[in-house]
Amino acid sequence: MRSTSKLFAALAVFAMALPATVHAAGDAPEIEAQEWSWAPPFGQFDKGQLQRGYKVYKYVCANCHSMNLLSYRNLGEPGGPGFSEAAVKALAAQAQIQDGPDDTGQMFMRPGIPADRFKAPFANKEAARAANGGAYPPDLSVMAKARPHGPDYLYALLTGYEEAPDDMTMSRGMHYNAAFPGHQIAMANPLIEGVVEYTDGTASTPDNYAKDVTAFMMWAAEPKLEERYRVGARIMLFLIAFAIVMYLTKKAVWAPVHKRDHSEETKT
Repeated sequence: MRSTSKLFAALAVFAMALPATVHAAGDAPEIEAQEWSWAPPFGQFDKGQLQRGYKVYKYVCANCHSMNLLSYRNLGEPGGPGFSEAAVKALAAQAQIQDGPDDTGQMFMRPGIPADRFKAPFANKEAARAANGGAYPPDLSVMAKARPHGPDYLYALLTGYEEAPDDMTMSRGMHYNAAFPGHQIAMANPLIEGVVEYTDGTASTPDNYAKDVTAFMMWAAEPKLEERYRVGARIMLFLIAFAIVMYLTKKAVWAPVHKRDHSEETKT
């Protein structure tokens, strides 16, 4: 009886706590779904958008955030931004990469080559934290797949900077963001109108910056997305054709049996 009483008491406590838990979950920021060119099942990346997104990453995000899983040569691969071979070499050469040791045992700096990984803004995590007031800017290589709501969340975050409500006390060095859990984020608004100049006629607005760099991060996280869609479409067509063949084969195999059964029923 004592153990049963304990069980009922535990259930009662859980029942009382449940509404509060549900309410707390409801306080999470709502992320609005966006329309993206790569939406399944047959979506594709917009190469122009990816090129603009890389430009935003290079001149804004790369000052603090690394993309350690990408190499410069990836920028020219199929399904990606579509930079020419010459452009990829030029973009890589703009980075100074530490190499070595040389014949004297010393490390040296050289222009980057397509095979090099994207150059990180800091030598290590400690240097990154020291330069950002103790906050560590995360690597963006797979950020679009690592966060709930993926690219929708990234876009909402980049466009979610607002003035803090009057009844909210902001911690020192923090910035209000409507999409960030808790609404206090260490990163200041990085996308200011005109901070990156577009040369293809696209308006240089924070909203376009956010969409373009989000698209670039989505490609970085899943560079084989278009190929995956194509393979999936082929498999689905094969399965449909296979199902039709199996259905027709089944009808052909069982037709004599059904005909015989029908004949016997007619005689009866």
